[in-house]
Amino acid sequence: MCSEKTLVLASTSPRRRELLTKMGYSFEICAPEVDEHVTGEAKEIVAVLAKRKALAAAAHCPHSVIVASDTLVSMDGTPLGKPEDEADARRMLRALSGRTHEVFSGVCVIDTDTNQTALRVARTGVTFKTLSNEEIDAYIATGEPMDKAGAYGIQGGAGAFVTKLDGSFENVMGFPVDDVKALLREFGI
Repeated sequence: MCSEKTLVLASTSPRRRELLTKMGYSFEICAPEVDEHVTGEAKEIVAVLAKRKALAAAAHCPHSVIVASDTLVSMDGTPLGKPEDEADARRMLRALSGRTHEVFSGVCVIDTDTNQTALRVARTGVTFKTLSNEEIDAYIATGEPMDKAGAYGIQGGAGAFVTKLDGSFENVMGFPVDDVKALLREFGI
């Protein structure tokens, strides 16, 4: 566990790890399991889950500043998490095909010494081109959609599906770097 005050990322996501590293931060990883069953609108769910993840990590890592994030895709107000299987991924990608959806990421930062807590939710609008069944099947065959909210990774093969982006690219990746930087500044990091 953390023996001196340090920045801790409460996530095992390789994308979040990569983005925080590119931002120039040194950090440790501490991502205890949390109950991710929450109902409501996507923007509310990501806020609850980001805080839940940060609190869980804070319990294991004293003398630290914890940063946690959670991301969901929302289509017509319906949250889309990670697909359960290929059929679920196919259903999600068909729903997103030729339409605009929203991606919400909640970010929570906690100082375990002071209990100072801050929370933000970022939103990005994403428009997909109309996808053929062949494009959807080929993308699913890569395996990439299976661990991503909404069954796609904008930084991977699904980047070719995007025709319009209204907001942060990194937010769609699951880690809104501008919001993370602003929050960490508030905590003196």
